[in-house]
Amino acid sequence: MSECGSCSGNCSEGSCQQENPQDQRIKKALGRIKNKIVVMSGKGGVGKSTVATNIAVALSMAGLKVGLLDVDVHGPSVPRLLSLQDAQPHMERDCMEPVAWSKNLSVMSLGFLLPSKDDAVIWRGPVKIGLIRQFISDVLWGDLDFLIVDCPPGTGDEPLSAMQELGKDAKAVIVTTPQGVAIDDVRRSVTFCNEVGNEIFGIVENMSGFVCSKCGNVENVFGTGGGEALAKEVGVRFLGRIPMNADVARAGDEGFPLSKLGDHSPAGEALNHIIKPLIDLAGRLQEQKGGEVDSSLPESGDTTLVAIPVAQGQLCQHFGHCEKFALLEVDNASREIKSGKLVDPPAHEPGVLPRWLADKGCNLVLAGGMGARAQSLFTENGIKVVVGAQGGDPEEVLKSYLSGNLVVGENICDH
Repeated sequence: MSECGSCSGNCSEGSCQQENPQDQRIKKALGRIKNKIVVMSGKGGVGKSTVATNIAVALSMAGLKVGLLDVDVHGPSVPRLLSLQDAQPHMERDCMEPVAWSKNLSVMSLGFLLPSKDDAVIWRGPVKIGLIRQFISDVLWGDLDFLIVDCPPGTGDEPLSAMQELGKDAKAVIVTTPQGVAIDDVRRSVTFCNEVGNEIFGIVENMSGFVCSKCGNVENVFGTGGGEALAKEVGVRFLGRIPMNADVARAGDEGFPLSKLGDHSPAGEALNHIIKPLIDLAGRLQEQKGGEVDSSLPESGDTTLVAIPVAQGQLCQHFGHCEKFALLEVDNASREIKSGKLVDPPAHEPGVLPRWLADKGCNLVLAGGMGARAQSLFTENGIKVVVGAQGGDPEEVLKSYLSGNLVVGENICDH
């Protein structure tokens, strides 16, 4: 009999079925994470870390609990992208706390642990694999809706170890640029995911055209459509394309996320389109499909307060552009409107309107168009949302809803 190293007792070599303590900690940590997304690319220089970081930030701003794990050992850039270069995780004897970027986003990177940002990391595969395991087992991630993992380019030790440790339910988001030389390398990432047995959640085409800061014209410097064509070829979801402009480069250099550029910048709009399927994966979207509407009212309480965004006295098709909100109180028993008033909304900033309406006791929002992040925040605040509502006068829209005759169309304001 000899010690196998996997347990504290003696057993026949290779016969022990007991997990070692680190494997147990990894399983426990992953059991508290609902969705694992590995951002990868077979090609370097495609902006993969920028995409991973901004997906994590956007999901956190949608009210989801997110962890961002940077396993790019030789070039950890996440700390810079989030202005966390000087941050250090709090460390105990056998665990460490990730760095908090916000109340909803925690970050861990080897960049936090290096004595100098100029230090070169010269490690072989086993050491890198050990670090990835430690970043899962010994970091206090807590309960997460998403763990976003930023991998280095290629199909080597780091992405392989990340997929193996996270398990078969981890999904890949593959980043490419439009030109053929990048697509050829990225196609290898598709093959990699197929070989290891992990689902490809979708493909992002980054640097998809350059937006002129003077005239807004888009020049397709690297061509266009390569990522979408690859997604169609391999039968996976195309998540969207992110254009280049000066603000995107400045965001990376100065360490602030693309979300701060605003929903109506080209990059901001693209990012909101990309994260919509991820928010849907988390079960936070409430979009109505096929023109059918669930016209139920909350089961508790005698009344329901309904909010309808209004512009020039009519239902506003772009939620964030409304001039006022019609707040209409409905008697739940008779399903009749008891009272109503128009109120001025606060300044349109991420997360403000859902909290403001929740504080007023709103239970239901009928909207023309609303972005995925806003929908998720309303869900977090316990407010039912109906998007794609048609019509004009807010009281008539609500009456159609209450009678079960409200017809909804496409969500035309998906950002």
